[in-house]
Amino acid sequence: MTTTQVTSRIDHLLESARARLHRLSADEVPEALRSGAQLVDIRPAAQREREGTVPGALVIERNVLEWRCDPTSDARLPQAVDDDVQWVIFCSQGYTSSLAAAALQDLGLHRATDVIGGYAALAVVGELVEPAPLAALSVGVQQGAEPFSLVRGPRRWM
Repeated sequence: MTTTQVTSRIDHLLESARARLHRLSADEVPEALRSGAQLVDIRPAAQREREGTVPGALVIERNVLEWRCDPTSDARLPQAVDDDVQWVIFCSQGYTSSLAAAALQDLGLHRATDVIGGYAALAVVGELVEPAPLAALSVGVQQGAEPFSLVRGPRRWM
């Protein structure tokens, strides 16, 4: 009997998005910033509070990202000067950020990309992050859950 591995639609979408991106490792991010890239944190406030922050990163929650980065939008940020801005997006683990960066590319922002492994990878490198206070680390953690750095794939919350 043979088994067929079925890829979910979201996994297919993620794979297609990543195929278009020149994704950066956490080690490559400081050099990109020195070259003028804009680092963007798209995590919700609760995740930033729980995990920590990246001082100097623009905080643009996912639901308004395209409007803030599009240089033709009335809601754009001052950094959204043209299509050549290198937007480097990160989320918690590097899944949502890949889809977000691909959406920016769909707008014509051809240098948009994301950080492989997201905030978790940046935290391991440690150069750019400000970890959350210890008290915040236990908020929202399910008992018996693995730490986010050990989870394969995005967390599935019920």
